[in-house]
Amino acid sequence: MEIKRAGTQASQQGSAAWFTGSVRIDPLFSAQEPARASGAAVTFEPGARTARHTHPLGQTLIVTAGLGLVQREGGPVEEIRPGDVVWFAPGEKHWHGAAPQTAMTHIAIQEAQDGQAVEWLEHVTDEQYPGGERA
Repeated sequence: MEIKRAGTQASQQGSAAWFTGSVRIDPLFSAQEPARASGAAVTFEPGARTARHTHPLGQTLIVTAGLGLVQREGGPVEEIRPGDVVWFAPGEKHWHGAAPQTAMTHIAIQEAQDGQAVEWLEHVTDEQYPGGERA
């Protein structure tokens, strides 16, 4: 058994290579062989969002606070709220983040395959982001 005590893992700023805007990542757990799952609480300030990306084994988001936006390739932008659970299938290209005027926090859970949990792709531009003039 292992207990990760609150406040013992340092918060990290989301890299500009993968995120637009102000994003804080708070690690929750990481995979220890033979497990493959890891999780983090991710807080997006208003207008902040991920770049488009995929996960080899899929991703689950559990919204805990605020108002967010998600979009899978070819689909509409959809709002997500506290209590919503979002599943992205393996290899499904998508992005997620906060609404233009409201912060959002979610827990992100994904599994690694051959040591890789995510493949980062292109950024969502201000013109592609709903309300982007405020981002």
